[in-house]
Amino acid sequence: MSDITVSEATDAVYASIKNNNEDLDLHIAALKAALAREGAKEAVFETAKLAQGNRQGRKLMQAYFKKKGVAVSFA
Repeated sequence: MSDITVSEATDAVYASIKNNNEDLDLHIAALKAALAREGAKEAVFETAKLAQGNRQGRKLMQAYFKKKGVAVSFA
């Protein structure tokens, strides 16, 4: 896996979500690695870019990413 930035990994997650969660687990793993490299504690996503930016969608996303070891917050 190449070294990508948190920003690039976050963009890949947005693209995956728009493509019916295609390869989402791979993008989450890349995001987790990028967060560790950069010393960040959590990934920040913009609700406007999410397929379901409502509360239910955000909580579902947080729960899924937490299972994968990535803390998520929203801007």
